[in-house]
Amino acid sequence: MLSDMLATSLPIVAPELIMAVGAMLLLMYGVFAGERSAQTVTGLSVALIIIAGLWLVLVTPLGVAFGGSFILDPFAVFMKVLVLIGAAAAVVMSVGFAESERFNRFEFPVLIVLSTTGMMMMVSAGDMIGLYLGLELQSLAIYVLAAINRDSVRSTEAGLKYFVLGALSSGMLLYGASLIYGFTGQIEFHAIAASVALGERSLGIIVGLVFVLAGLAFKISAVPFHMWTPDVYEGAPTPITAFMAGAPKVAAMALLTRFTVQGFGPLTVDWQQVLVFISIASMVFGAFAAIGQRNIKRLMAYSSISHMGYALVGLSAGTAEGVRGVLLYMAIYLAMTLGSFAVILAMRRKDGMVEDIDDLAGLSKTNPAMALFLTILMLSLAGLPPLAGFFAKYFVFMAAVEAGLYALAVIGVLASVVGLYYYLRIVKVMWFDDASEDFVPMATELRVVLGVSALFIFPVYLLVGGPIFAAAEAAARTFF
Repeated sequence: MLSDMLATSLPIVAPELIMAVGAMLLLMYGVFAGERSAQTVTGLSVALIIIAGLWLVLVTPLGVAFGGSFILDPFAVFMKVLVLIGAAAAVVMSVGFAESERFNRFEFPVLIVLSTTGMMMMVSAGDMIGLYLGLELQSLAIYVLAAINRDSVRSTEAGLKYFVLGALSSGMLLYGASLIYGFTGQIEFHAIAASVALGERSLGIIVGLVFVLAGLAFKISAVPFHMWTPDVYEGAPTPITAFMAGAPKVAAMALLTRFTVQGFGPLTVDWQQVLVFISIASMVFGAFAAIGQRNIKRLMAYSSISHMGYALVGLSAGTAEGVRGVLLYMAIYLAMTLGSFAVILAMRRKDGMVEDIDDLAGLSKTNPAMALFLTILMLSLAGLPPLAGFFAKYFVFMAAVEAGLYALAVIGVLASVVGLYYYLRIVKVMWFDDASEDFVPMATELRVVLGVSALFIFPVYLLVGGPIFAAAEAAARTFF
C-alpha cells in the first residue's frame, strides 16, 4: 500500500524534490568551498530553478499525491510557473548587487531555492498540513534572508520585525486550522467542503475560517495585517526585497484562492464578506499611504499592499471569472514588480546605493532607455490603457461587477485614480526635473530583466495575451 502510494506520488512531486535535493547539494558545496563559491552557487541555483520549471511543464503528470495532501492541477501549474519565474529573476538580479555591495554569500541563493520549494508546496497544498508545511518552509527562509546583512542595523531590524509578526500570524493560522478540524473532523480541503455542505453553518467553523484568512492575509501583506511591509521592504537588502515583492505574494495568493474556493465553497457568502473588507481596506490604505513616501522601496511596499487589494477584488467574486482575473493579475503584477525593482537595483552612484525618488531626477536625460521602461511600468501599475496593468484591473473589476459587488468595483476604480498620483509623480521627476548625478552603468542582468518586463507589459502582452488568458481560464476552471 505504501509502495503503491509512493510510486504514484513521487512523479507528481518531482519538481519539489528536484528543488529540495538541489538546495541540499548546493548548501554542501558552498560549505566546503567557502565564500568564493557564491558566484557558482548563484549560477547553479538559477539552473536548478529552470530545470524544475521545465520538468514541471514538460514531464510532471497531473494528479493527487500523498492521499490528498498534494494536488497538481492546471491551477497549480500556472501559479508554480509564475513562482519559479519570480525566484529565478530575483537570483539573477542579485549578481551585480552582490559584487558591488560585498554581498557574496552562497547562502542567499540556497535560501531562495528553499523558500521557493515551500512556495511550490503552498500552491499545491490539498489539506491543512500541506498548507502549514509549505507556508513555514517559505517563511523561515525569508526570515533569514531579510536579516542576512548582519552588518546593517536596518536589515537586522527588518528580519526581527518580520519574524515576530510572522510568528504571530502563524499562531493565528494554526488556531483557525485547529478549530476547522475540531468542528468538521477533516483536514483535506475537499473533505472540509463536503462536510460543510452537509452540516450546519457552525459558528466555530466561521471563527476558524476567519483566523486562517487572517494568517494568510499577513503573507500577502493585506490590511490590517500589513504592518511589517514598509519597514521590511526598506530595511532588507534590495535583491531580497525584490524577491519578497514577487514570488511569495503569488504563492500566498494561490494558497488563499485554493483554501477559500476549494475548501470553503459552500461558505462563499461568509468568506466573501471578509475578503471584501480586506480588499477595500488594502486598496484605499495603500493608495493614500503611498502619497507621502519619498523612499522608493517604501512606496513599492504600499503599492504592493494596494495591488493585493485589487487582486482580492477578483477572489471576492467567488466565481470562475474572478479566479481567472486573480491569475491574470498576479502574472502581470509579477512582471511589473520585477521590472520596477530592476531599476531600483540600478539606482547606484559611485558612493553607493540611493533609494529616494528624487534621485531619479532627470533620468530621461542621463539614461533615456531606463526612463522610458520605468515610465511604462509605472503607468501600467497605475492601470492606464493599453498597458497590461489596465487589463489586469479590468478583469478583476468585471468579475466583481458580474458577481453583483458594484460598490467594491467602484471603490477599486477610485483607489486607482488616487494611485495614479504617486506613479505620475515618479514619471514627472524623471522627465521634467533637472538632472542630478548620473547612475553608474546598469548591469547586464538588470537590463535584461527590465527590458523583458517592460516589453511584456507593452506591446508583447497585446500580442500574447490570448494564450495567457486561455491558460488562466483553464486553470480557473479547476475549481468549478
